[in-house]
Amino acid sequence: MRFEFAAVALSLTFALPARAQAVVPTYTIEQAVAVAQTQNPEIAIARKKVQGARGGWIEARSGYLPSLTSSGLYDKRQQQSQTTLREEDYNATLRLEQNIYTGGAVTSQVAIARLNIQKQNYELQEIASRVAMDVRIAFNELLLNRAKVRVRQDSVRVLDEELKSQQQSFSAGIVSKLNVQRADVALANERPQLFDAQAQLRNSYL
Repeated sequence: MRFEFAAVALSLTFALPARAQAVVPTYTIEQAVAVAQTQNPEIAIARKKVQGARGGWIEARSGYLPSLTSSGLYDKRQQQSQTTLREEDYNATLRLEQNIYTGGAVTSQVAIARLNIQKQNYELQEIASRVAMDVRIAFNELLLNRAKVRVRQDSVRVLDEELKSQQQSFSAGIVSKLNVQRADVALANERPQLFDAQAQLRNSYL
């Protein structure tokens, strides 16, 4: 018996119509892991968290840079009589500030931001490794269950042939009725094992 670890056809021939079977893709185990790494929502969320942590580091690092702020005021008055006062008042202010001493606040914020990046990277690696492990386990479990179905099918076929042989021998008077009953019981006991293996294979595909 040969286990095909190279590729698994992800199709349920007993459940899908012919048109649906034609478009179901086939993956190797490495391709299945790659698809999971690309499409898994938990990994996508973890990657966004890494991007957010990097944005937090950029924000914390901006504390070392000078800041420019502006403010302005514009006021217009309406007067009932002529006057020498201006009808409009306006004021604009630009202010450039540079932190000289922050008591280590900026340095601490930058250090915390770097640690947060490392934390999010480790979480991303942990999630990616767990997803890859789950895919590999499910992939190999599917292979195992397919092999179990083939084994049970072979067993049912052999026991069915044995029952027919015992029935023919009984008809010829070579064996007793007990031999036929034993073969019938063995076949009856094997068929539920086949049904159970087929159910496990369906679960593996799901």
